[in-house]
Amino acid sequence: RAVGGREVRIAAAEGGVDVDPLDAETELVVRKLLGFDFDLVAFSAWAAGEERLAPLVVRFAGFRPTLAPDPFEMLVGAITAQQVSLFAAVAIRNRLVERLGERVGRVWAFPARERIATASEEELFSLGFSRRKAEYVIGLARSDLDLAALTLLPDDEVKAQLTALRGLGEWTADWFLARYLGRPRAWPAGDLALRKAVRALYGDVDVRAAGARFEPFQNLTAHYLLAQFLTP
Repeated sequence: RAVGGREVRIAAAEGGVDVDPLDAETELVVRKLLGFDFDLVAFSAWAAGEERLAPLVVRFAGFRPTLAPDPFEMLVGAITAQQVSLFAAVAIRNRLVERLGERVGRVWAFPARERIATASEEELFSLGFSRRKAEYVIGLARSDLDLAALTLLPDDEVKAQLTALRGLGEWTADWFLARYLGRPRAWPAGDLALRKAVRALYGDVDVRAAGARFEPFQNLTAHYLLAQFLTP
């Protein structure tokens, strides 16, 4: 992965991961990528009291959700993934990175916000974006929204600021809370797969209201439910 204009190698190693080069900047990125800051000990202790949830927490013991290290990259990825298959979203993202990103060693860095702000809708359309999504991505890049400042705001205010922009609805805002900010109470109730996962375990319930049952571990619960639902 490219970090700060450098190619960084991240590989599994005995007892953890091997990161080269390792410094304060790359450590911060790797901690987010690998979800190191999730408190799995507290979550597992809490989940032991949840009769239906406990077995799958044991099954996936040690699983940490990955977080996106960059807010703009995460939001562009979310827009790209709206109403298309994962395969299509990945293909479009790869074309975007190769067209507008920069090569760093053997990898490509995701395009800077400033670079996408100078792109045309026609250029993004040629990469596979719908015209509306091209408008959304460029609009986000050109907006005055301070993405770094969102880290200091409460969940509701983060959602309000994101959903004020065209193309960023509640689904995207919820996943931003869950997969970039790593907020413990993030609960992407509008996600189709999560709705199916919840109802597979708890029956025909109101999924958004059901989130209160998992307080204060909604984010981890959502990821463990999805892991159970998506794993044969």
